[in-house]
Amino acid sequence: MIQYPDINPVALAIGPAEIHWYGLMYVIGFALAWALGRWQVSKGLATLKAGQVDDLLFYAAIGVIVGGRVGYILFYQFDAIAADPARIIRVWEGGMSFHGGLIGVLIAMAIFARKTGLAFFTLTDFIAPLVPVGLFFGRIGNFINAELWGKPTDAPWGMVFPGAGDLPRHPSMLYEALLEGLVLFTVLFILAIKPRARMLLSGLFLAGYGSARFLVEFLREPDAHIGHLWGTEWLNMGHVLSAPMIVAGIILIVLALKTRRIDPRIPPASQT
Repeated sequence: MIQYPDINPVALAIGPAEIHWYGLMYVIGFALAWALGRWQVSKGLATLKAGQVDDLLFYAAIGVIVGGRVGYILFYQFDAIAADPARIIRVWEGGMSFHGGLIGVLIAMAIFARKTGLAFFTLTDFIAPLVPVGLFFGRIGNFINAELWGKPTDAPWGMVFPGAGDLPRHPSMLYEALLEGLVLFTVLFILAIKPRARMLLSGLFLAGYGSARFLVEFLREPDAHIGHLWGTEWLNMGHVLSAPMIVAGIILIVLALKTRRIDPRIPPASQT
């Protein structure tokens, strides 16, 4: 058993203003994703031009924040928002959903594709290897906040989390940081620096994240106000939301391998 480290969720306090580690994790994730995207373009590994990366990630950031908040309310707090609609704009009360954020990003990519004339899947393939970077730091933020912990366990790495009783539990947020973050990033990045069929990276991201999240949900404690779904002892909301991602990802992978359409790269010297 490992005792959870006593981490103050507030990284910096200046008078009444407080900067939380969770917010900093989002900033770090976005910053590194931006830097990695610019690096890919500088090496001629992407169809986008350098100036388009900034705009693309701005659209994606808006999609993550708006979609993540709306998704959390709809998927996890629908009864509460029905009783108090103003809660949806009270972001300081917390609550973000990855699946909602994903929908928000896809909508943002569709808008950006229409604006620039770039293919939708060209954009999603470009951003797919960048997302796990943010996921990794987001899950570290969950760990610092001592939230989204797992079910009780006898494993030697089980942790006693504040607010979760005296039993050691799976550090499920760290499992997700490893699988959704480091592992998924490694796979996607290795493929991203090589010519590959359009839609392949998008499909691998959907299938990879969906599979990782689906597996970890077996060890993750369900949301207290929702519990297990439909009278089961294992089915969580995360299972329900991740299963369609796996199916969609497999479909995209099959289509990508069948069509084998490869996006042209832009040589570094031609970037503007």
